[in-house]
Amino acid sequence: MTADEEAPGVVGGDGERSGHTSNDASGGVGRGLTAIEAAADSAHMAMERAPGPALTHTGPMLSSDSDANDAAHRSQRLQILATEHWSLLATRSLSWNESFSRASMFLTLLSGAIVALALVAQATSFGEGFVTFALLLLPLVLGVGWATFVRLGEANNEDAYWVTGMNRLRKAYVEMEPELAPYFVTGTTDDTAGLMRTYATHPGGVGLHGLITTPATVGFVNSAVFAVLVALVSMQWMGMGILPGGPIVGGAAFLFSVAIHAVFGWRGMKEYEQHQLISTPAEFTGAKRERSTGTAPD
Repeated sequence: MTADEEAPGVVGGDGERSGHTSNDASGGVGRGLTAIEAAADSAHMAMERAPGPALTHTGPMLSSDSDANDAAHRSQRLQILATEHWSLLATRSLSWNESFSRASMFLTLLSGAIVALALVAQATSFGEGFVTFALLLLPLVLGVGWATFVRLGEANNEDAYWVTGMNRLRKAYVEMEPELAPYFVTGTTDDTAGLMRTYATHPGGVGLHGLITTPATVGFVNSAVFAVLVALVSMQWMGMGILPGGPIVGGAAFLFSVAIHAVFGWRGMKEYEQHQLISTPAEFTGAKRERSTGTAPD
């Protein structure tokens, strides 16, 4: 065999060997990949089947759940307190509206009565008909005035009750968030000091605030109507003249009526305060802090 004849064989042999080698390499790689995939699948199945501590929620997970529950409970409490606060504000607004409406109705009735008396006086020249008409009309006006005064006093006590409730809610806010206490300008206790702080009234003044309230205004008007009525009665049936008996008797009746209104209003306020002292627990007032620290409430 010549060299020329051997070359193809050699070349062919080498090529065949090369082909076998490449096939063996690719087959080995394929078998290696198949083994790796099988091992990965086995490991994955083993991880799925084997229960381990890594899959159990312990420690920090329980703490996170507890914190979440506390936050939800806190949010719920704040929502309930805020709803009650808005309810008290709405009820207080209704009390104020009723007070102004009652006072306006009384003053409107009084104005109409004065106009009617003026017309009757002009028609009768202040004669017997005028006196009779006044004696029939003024008691009606005075009765409405007294009812208005009593209702305004009750409305003031109701307003103090609603303010007491809002002070109690603010106490809950401060207990939940103590760092917010310096930002409240209103009271956080149910005692008189807390009410005065919410109403923005301070002790040590001249003490004339009670004379400029709406019930006091209605009381003064009632006293004036009562004085006129007493003067008319004294002139009609007691034979007193307009001067000087009428003004003297009328002035005395005015002072007497003012004193009656003042005593009635004062007693109503004191009865309400006494009821509050009995019904309000000590933890909602400044008494507990006074006993523990020996200082007066803010």
